[in-house]
Amino acid sequence: MLKTVLSISGRPGLFKLVNQGKNMLIVESLATGKRTPAYAHDKVISLGDIAIYTFEDDVPLADVFESIKEKHSGKTIDVKSLGNENEIRKHFSEILPNFDEERVYTNDIKKIFNWYNTLITAGITKFKSEDDTNSDESQD
Repeated sequence: MLKTVLSISGRPGLFKLVNQGKNMLIVESLATGKRTPAYAHDKVISLGDIAIYTFEDDVPLADVFESIKEKHSGKTIDVKSLGNENEIRKHFSEILPNFDEERVYTNDIKKIFNWYNTLITAGITKFKSEDDTNSDESQD
């Protein structure tokens, strides 16, 4: 599911991939629904390609979102109410206990929480696709 949700450097919010043109993507803002082009020179990354550093293997962002959803019962997070930097990091360690504290910055954690809030507000509550689930089961 997260493969079609994009972050574009220099643009606030998240975007859904709508279509692909020559040397550009047509994206739709999850917040406003407004469609705009994203050109080849824009730094575009799919949320499905992002993973969080841990002391073992990197954890896909979809797994982190699932853990956040479980901890917060599918509700949004009031990031400001979490408190200072140490409190935010402590809260994140409850979600992903073995995250690499040297390589995952507080701003990254805030961005993850904000992205999660954006997805929940946009009605996206399923973070893993059926393919992800099936591939996990076939490895057993």
